[in-house]
Amino acid sequence: MTGSSRTPPGPGRIPRRVVLGGLAGLAAASAAEEAGAQTGSGAPAAPPRPAPARLETEEFRLPGPEDGVTVYVRNKRPAGTARFAADRILLYVHGATYPASTAFDLPLAGLSMMDYLAGLGFDTYLVDLPGYGLSGRPAAMNRPAAEGKPFMRTRDAAAVVGQVVDFIRQRRGVDRIDLMGWSWGTSTMGLYTSTHADTVNRLVLYAPQWLSRTPSLIGADGGALGAYRSVSRDSAKARWLKGVPEDKQAGLIPPGWFEQWADATFATDAAGAAQSPPVLRAPNGVVADSQEHWQAGKPLYDPGEIRVPTLVIHAEWDADLPSYQAQDYFARLTRTPYKRFVELGEGTHTVMMEKNRMQFFREVAAFLTEADPQALN
Repeated sequence: MTGSSRTPPGPGRIPRRVVLGGLAGLAAASAAEEAGAQTGSGAPAAPPRPAPARLETEEFRLPGPEDGVTVYVRNKRPAGTARFAADRILLYVHGATYPASTAFDLPLAGLSMMDYLAGLGFDTYLVDLPGYGLSGRPAAMNRPAAEGKPFMRTRDAAAVVGQVVDFIRQRRGVDRIDLMGWSWGTSTMGLYTSTHADTVNRLVLYAPQWLSRTPSLIGADGGALGAYRSVSRDSAKARWLKGVPEDKQAGLIPPGWFEQWADATFATDAAGAAQSPPVLRAPNGVVADSQEHWQAGKPLYDPGEIRVPTLVIHAEWDADLPSYQAQDYFARLTRTPYKRFVELGEGTHTVMMEKNRMQFFREVAAFLTEADPQALN
């Protein structure tokens, strides 16, 4: 089902259900890794771990902020399980340009991050905000960009996240869930959490957005902002690799992965895909907020109001939101019960889909599954 191809079902109704077999990619990769490992004396490593449980996928469409525009939500979890503890339920939201559905659940080498966490027993969710991915396109995207004003501002995005959080909490009968945001999604999740600590268990901020000392890589041409902007595949690749040492670029993204991501992502925008050359259109609300707040030294919200355990995770070659932003943000998390900062080597803003992605997956999973992170022994 595409983002707007048919009349959406009401909230909570299930458009389709898919059961996936056993995380075969993860099982195969684990088996190969462990079978290939040798000790110093040549003895074989421990036997491969058993294949994880099968996963079940459900898709939902919730009412959006505009009539006829729905919000796409995907759920993936261990098959046959419908009850989860609050600390094993996670909602993910995307960044400024690309949707959650083609990043968090892109099966690179047969495994997505959503698969990985669901395979660990999590009830995982992703949301594409209106104007992105498989969600509906607001009316402003049916006209030339110059005829409209920037839409889907951070406060609007946080309101949609709040709607999805309430939907998940009601569905699972829990008070709190875990949240994870990437890039602009950290502002969305951070803003929401700063005023809704009672509904958030733990918070993961992947490449946090904060006050900038360097020009933005999106919407920085100085022209008037329209309702949305258009991105080409070539510009997406160039932005991805910006800041990566030249001698490291060839090995950063495994063969075929960029093409798999680009094919899936650009296909979510039928109108953009019909152009020549094809483009992906993205709302400009985030750019307006960047110019008015993050580029102007005027924070949109106070990280000091976040009162839940928080992980800040970042990669060293991130040219979109460089390390100084993550470090400055981390210092302002003054009221969390505990917090952690992780900087991954040899990765960019998109480390989640690069050669070192498993390091990223494991750091996030370790934070979310810690039973007693403040134990003395």
